[in-house]
Amino acid sequence: MTPKVLFQLKMHALFHWSSFGFLMPVGIILARMSSKSKSGRSIRVLFYCHVISQIAAVLLATGGAALSLMNFENSFSNSHQRVGLALYGFMWLQPLIGFFRPERGVKVRSLWYFLHWLLGIAICATGITNVYIGLHTYHERTTKSVKLWTGLLTFELSLLLFFYLLIDRWSYMMKQGNAPIEQLRPTDNRKTYPTTLRKELGMVQE
Repeated sequence: MTPKVLFQLKMHALFHWSSFGFLMPVGIILARMSSKSKSGRSIRVLFYCHVISQIAAVLLATGGAALSLMNFENSFSNSHQRVGLALYGFMWLQPLIGFFRPERGVKVRSLWYFLHWLLGIAICATGITNVYIGLHTYHERTTKSVKLWTGLLTFELSLLLFFYLLIDRWSYMMKQGNAPIEQLRPTDNRKTYPTTLRKELGMVQE
């Protein structure tokens, strides 16, 4: 394998790692954050960041596919190539679905949201799996160790997954330092009076 082909393989891997292994998960996290936000401005900013990250991910993955088609043997005899081919089709379908987003309040909005969410998760998960398969294929063809890159990818994805799960529990965690409302209410239901009034009432009773 020539140095030129090795360089192209590394660029192909870098494009797909950046796309499926970073930008797509970040886009999913941004969408999750926007659903939890209560500020209209924050929701808009997070939404546009989500769109930008996903467009960049699609473009990078397309660049990786172009490198593969122009420079590598594409007999589609291995799982990495076959999965990648199917992935590119669904990857371009996702932004089209996002573009035809129904307005809020329309009945099909819930169905659209479920389809958009499910397809996005499936594309991201399949893409990440294919990156792992690609690293293994690279090791088989070059006999070079990929343990470091596999470990770094796993570490990065673990951090992103942890952050994704943390978003759901963050507000709940912040509330743990506050006393429940029930504890803030007085337990004594008896009426309280100023000191002077209590003394006067005592004198009257005597």
